[in-house]
Amino acid sequence: MKKRLLIILLGLFTIPVCSLYAQTSAKPLTLPGADNPWLNSQLIEPAALANIMMANGAHQPVILNIGVVDDIKGATHIGPVSNNKNLATLKEKLSATPKNQMVVFYCGCCPFAKCPNIRPAFAELTKLGFTNIKLLNLPVNLKTNWIDKNYPVESK
Repeated sequence: MKKRLLIILLGLFTIPVCSLYAQTSAKPLTLPGADNPWLNSQLIEPAALANIMMANGAHQPVILNIGVVDDIKGATHIGPVSNNKNLATLKEKLSATPKNQMVVFYCGCCPFAKCPNIRPAFAELTKLGFTNIKLLNLPVNLKTNWIDKNYPVESK
């Protein structure tokens, strides 16, 4: 009886520990419901980008709008890169950019899981050899996660 109880207790302890190990030793966490090619370390929070932009230093990132939303102040408007013409424009705009330059891109049309533009842009930036790629973390959209927080946008 004692042996059976010990086996049951060991089983109850081992399963959660093994499960926890499997979760933490797997690939880095991604956003719920999506199979994302980027790492969490490649996301940049809106507040962090706004702070970098306000620093006005020589090391400003290249900011690319790869969607149909408003432009963040200083962003280059590429347009939706789910369109091959705009994907070619993305390559052209970055042709003279050093590969170690921070490149921040965003779409902002909808949550990442539904966005038709961020995955092609991320794949292209990776293929081109950029080593400091950042995706602006806009879990809802540009309006909610950037504009409503009074971060800088281009004047119309």
